[in-house]
Amino acid sequence: MDYMSEYKHWLDSGVLTAEEKAELEAIGDNPKEIESRFYGPLEFGTAGLRGTMAMGLHHMNIYVVRHATQAFANVICAEGAEAKERGVAICMDCRNHGMEFARAAAEVCAGNGIRVRIFESLRPTPELSFAVRHYRCQAGINVTASHNPKEYNGYKVYWEDGAQLPPHHAEAIAKEIERIDIFTGITAMPYDEAVSKGMITVLGAETDEAFLKEVMAMTIDEKAIPAVADRFKLVYTPFHGCGHKLVPEALTRAGVKHLLCEPQQMVIDGNFPTVVSPNPENPEGFHLAVALAKANDVDFILGTDPDSDRVGIMVRDKDGEYKVMTGNQTGVVLLDYMLGAMERTGKLPKNPVALKTIVTTEMAKAVAESYGAKCYDTFTGFKFIAEKKNALEGAGEGTVVFSYEESYGYMLGDYVRDKDAVTASLLLTEMAAYYYAKGMTVLDAYQALCAKHGYFGEKTHNLVMPGLDGLADMAKLMKSLRETPPAEISGVKVAQFKDYADGSVTDCATGAKSTMELKGSNVLRFELADGTSIIVRPSGTEPKIKVYILTKGADAAGRDANIKKYGEWVSTLQN
Repeated sequence: MDYMSEYKHWLDSGVLTAEEKAELEAIGDNPKEIESRFYGPLEFGTAGLRGTMAMGLHHMNIYVVRHATQAFANVICAEGAEAKERGVAICMDCRNHGMEFARAAAEVCAGNGIRVRIFESLRPTPELSFAVRHYRCQAGINVTASHNPKEYNGYKVYWEDGAQLPPHHAEAIAKEIERIDIFTGITAMPYDEAVSKGMITVLGAETDEAFLKEVMAMTIDEKAIPAVADRFKLVYTPFHGCGHKLVPEALTRAGVKHLLCEPQQMVIDGNFPTVVSPNPENPEGFHLAVALAKANDVDFILGTDPDSDRVGIMVRDKDGEYKVMTGNQTGVVLLDYMLGAMERTGKLPKNPVALKTIVTTEMAKAVAESYGAKCYDTFTGFKFIAEKKNALEGAGEGTVVFSYEESYGYMLGDYVRDKDAVTASLLLTEMAAYYYAKGMTVLDAYQALCAKHGYFGEKTHNLVMPGLDGLADMAKLMKSLRETPPAEISGVKVAQFKDYADGSVTDCATGAKSTMELKGSNVLRFELADGTSIIVRPSGTEPKIKVYILTKGADAAGRDANIKKYGEWVSTLQN
């Protein structure tokens, strides 16, 4: 693409506001900045779009949203009249321009004869997935950038099963984006006109209630929270986002009496004024919640990200310090609790199954198998988890009771097909109350699992590579590791090299090749002689390569030594 021609196309379009045109004119003497904004469109993948908000083809703005929606509308219309009648559910989180982008998407869908159900205001991502399934919509659109910094916004798309878009539909949308002019190729109907004509219906409390009914039905041990309700306390923060309403409501309905919501972070604000990054993976974001917990003698803290699909916890240890539990740790202790609680209450289904991603701790398999459950791997992303759940249950090969990934995402029940921090918050609180009655914290429960199953350890390293040069550097690193894989890492031999792009497995000692079931993703895996796995994959939403260390030690010290040793090798990859 000729970025200067595209830049001029935007300036000469005649549709930009004066402010938008001024923003582009201000970079007229900066070819590098023009190139970065117009060298090509944001990549449309199975997770949709995500980028910083600014004018330009490679940023999130109302023109890019309309463009993507027209492409999506074409794909929906190709499904026929019934698909258009079933329509699209649309949601947004707390991001700046969220409602503006959501309404723009609604206008394009309506203009193309596609019925729209749009939420009256921000809602959790899992409720959008639920709405698609509940109302039997053909598709869904969610304006969200999840846990990214305030400069970002995004556009996630869903198909009729409530899961993120399958790859072949994403590819079809990407082709439509290439074909359609971003300004003249759009058909839209003004919002108010579409409402008056019945093309747009606004969703509110009735959908919340239907969603919450499903959430509350996920309670396993109905006595766990009421049994300690007079004494048990917890702190909750939504990080200025979508969890502010439904998470407290679910916890209160479950019987929590002493729920302390961090007041500053209960304020909806897309600028996230109290945190550098609204990501529950970052401990610093919890500083206000920790202060509230200390002041009120609270052991347990919950935090959901801005679109309430991820949840993180902090737990007070025996020294009175508040410790972050990683997504891997939280997931295995919750899996263990759920299987145990189902077993105790007679709710454990026949042939129970747990799902996790390839970069999630191997401890989950040990926990699942201890209850007679199976544990399967998928590629990273809940669209793949949803596909595996649908396939297993459709073939009668088991009932999926819990699915998760290391980055604080958990999926439970049959009413959503994406990460669900609302339901996960309820089950995590039930679990915390159960252990509270035993004089234990969730951290104590995790440490007991380590003593039982072994000292598994995980660490994720992010090799950030921003800008055009970064994209080239990412591709170069992946190419180098794929074509010349290391024979050893930190002095330990690589036993197997797995390339998930083509599903190949290479025995490094003999050179013998075989294949594995999973393939079709740009991911590399090095299996070391000591049982450690090192996985390398480009992020699908941010300009970085993620390197995951999955290891195990004879004890906690051995585990930590392995994480440190292999982390030193990872640091050499960006030199």
